[in-house]
Amino acid sequence: MSPTLYVVRVAEDPADREACFAVRKEVFVVEQGVAQEIEYDEYDAVATHVLAVREDGTPLGTGRLLHGEAAAAKSGGDLSVGSLGRLAVREEARGLGVGVALVRAIEDAARARGLTAVDLHAQTHALGFYERLGYEAYGSEFPDAGIPHRAMRRALTPAA
Repeated sequence: MSPTLYVVRVAEDPADREACFAVRKEVFVVEQGVAQEIEYDEYDAVATHVLAVREDGTPLGTGRLLHGEAAAAKSGGDLSVGSLGRLAVREEARGLGVGVALVRAIEDAARARGLTAVDLHAQTHALGFYERLGYEAYGSEFPDAGIPHRAMRRALTPAA
């Protein structure tokens, strides 16, 4: 795929949310073998979903931000920390900066909610990607959906 322009936006309408779920199914369920029944969860209804789309509307990637009580359940009860998750970029779009743009959009959404940090559970093969974006790993490796993960966190600076 040749480099093309894309935009990243908050998925506010049902069609955008369905596109997010379709990307997740392609990447996590089909490509990585994650069971569909654990890929989608109760947090999807309350999450802020972001979607990257090519100029022609083709979905390229997605991710979600949990905040409030939903994130606190994942961050040890700290309501000031958001939870970045379900970051997925279609194979054809990898290497184009889509993942970076999605992470930054999720961080912007977290800042807009007054959050001071973002946590995530990274697949261990993706640690370097997140480290380049300022995330630091902590704690021991653990399995999630049968895939090795590490917890990571990045403190957020306030929006300018």
